[in-house]
Amino acid sequence: MAQQVFLLEMNHIHKEFPGVKALDDVTLKVRPGTVHALMGENGAGKSTLMKCLFGIYRPDAGEIVLNNEQVTMSSSKDALAHGISMIHQELHPVPFRNVMENIWLGRFPVKRIGPFSFVDEKKMLSDTEKLFADLGMDLNPHAVVRDLSVSKVQSLEIAKAVSYRSKVIIMDEPTSSLTGNEVEQLFAIIRELKSRGVAIIYISHKMEEILRIADDVTIMRDGKLIGTWRAAELTTDLIISKMVGRDLTQRFPSRSNTPGEPILKVEGLTSPFSQSFQHVSFELRKGEILGVGGLVGAQRTELIEALFGLRAVSSGKVSINGQEVRIKSPKDAKRYKMALLTEERRVTGIIPVLSILENTVIANLASYQTPFLLLNERKRRADVSRSIEMLRVKTPSMKAMIKNLSGGNQQKVLLARWLLTDPDILLLDEPTRGVDVGAKYEIYTIITELASQGKGIIMISSEMPELLGMSDRIMVMCEGKLSGFLSGTTATEEEIMRLATKHLA
Repeated sequence: MAQQVFLLEMNHIHKEFPGVKALDDVTLKVRPGTVHALMGENGAGKSTLMKCLFGIYRPDAGEIVLNNEQVTMSSSKDALAHGISMIHQELHPVPFRNVMENIWLGRFPVKRIGPFSFVDEKKMLSDTEKLFADLGMDLNPHAVVRDLSVSKVQSLEIAKAVSYRSKVIIMDEPTSSLTGNEVEQLFAIIRELKSRGVAIIYISHKMEEILRIADDVTIMRDGKLIGTWRAAELTTDLIISKMVGRDLTQRFPSRSNTPGEPILKVEGLTSPFSQSFQHVSFELRKGEILGVGGLVGAQRTELIEALFGLRAVSSGKVSINGQEVRIKSPKDAKRYKMALLTEERRVTGIIPVLSILENTVIANLASYQTPFLLLNERKRRADVSRSIEMLRVKTPSMKAMIKNLSGGNQQKVLLARWLLTDPDILLLDEPTRGVDVGAKYEIYTIITELASQGKGIIMISSEMPELLGMSDRIMVMCEGKLSGFLSGTTATEEEIMRLATKHLA
């Protein structure tokens, strides 16, 4: 790239963890008023590099230069003081406080009356309303955060980052929970921030998004810098080949599964809540991948959670292999050989304080019990070792904490957990969300192999290419209602979108 002035420079950054060289001589240079995309497979070192910038980690070597001045980030507080803010992929607001309190947490405006100090709620409300007006956001400052949708919480975190008047804003997968309209709103906000000279470091696995919004692209692989390019010089195929170190000739594996007789039949399944799923009927066949499409709020997650016994139903029938069953709890679902991979792996999937071994076997503990109510450790380790090898989980040891794995490898461990229960029906809710293109292909391969073994698979996905590339049939929902079915081989994005908006007022 041509010689020029940079707002931020991270030069020759190194960072090691026990058994892992996370960053190996990585340099990142960001121009003011630009969107700088940071790309790479899960485990490439992107998040570690940003945590070094934001003061969560201390680099073992290297320097950070901001506005031509060398700085040290000993904590997130230091980073914020230097004008660097971060929107994390995993959202952690204070759920029982309202929106404006979450935005100004730790820096409430104060008014003094005599010797006493009080929170100036009037000024806090005024500042919040002004912030939302500047960003074009429709959020109620008084709304309690626990009552907000995930997309609204995402918008709240964006507003909070902007409120620090930062020179550099790190956005880690900011659109993962946003609707199409909300993505457009975010892009409008980014354009406004760029016009003020703010630099955005943008982490995303969505290629089309990157090529549309980014000015510069830096690609990492295995903790090393591969290079930095102008976004205009790149294509999706070129980005993928640089990320994974090889050409991916196809985004989806070829499928050899042949759908057979029905394994699951759902008739008129209805939630007791009027805003949730109503009168849904469908069949799932052995060896079939049934994709489920729809917009945010279509009640897809609620439907499969009800099938797994996590949500109540008021009416309807569920039959497995021709026999009507009553599933009132996950224990019942497991007994009928069902498995559920949840949408939010960090919230309802992994147990972060436990090892890979413990996370893998936890759904199948009964099979390891000895007559003396002890656990057969040799069998546990053998099963986990085989799962790690079969699913190609990248980890130094099965004793490693699962929270230290990349998102794609965490997802593989969760798949391994359920495969050990030998399910016949797999309910997969956004199985590749937040997963890089290389790990996605590996997960797709696992799914197609399971289908070829005769497993029935229901796969919720918000990514149109994924639905079209992986599904034998596609079931589309809108506002809790079933809109229709499409053939996976002949369906188009336009047809899916037409059905996904069929019942909107």
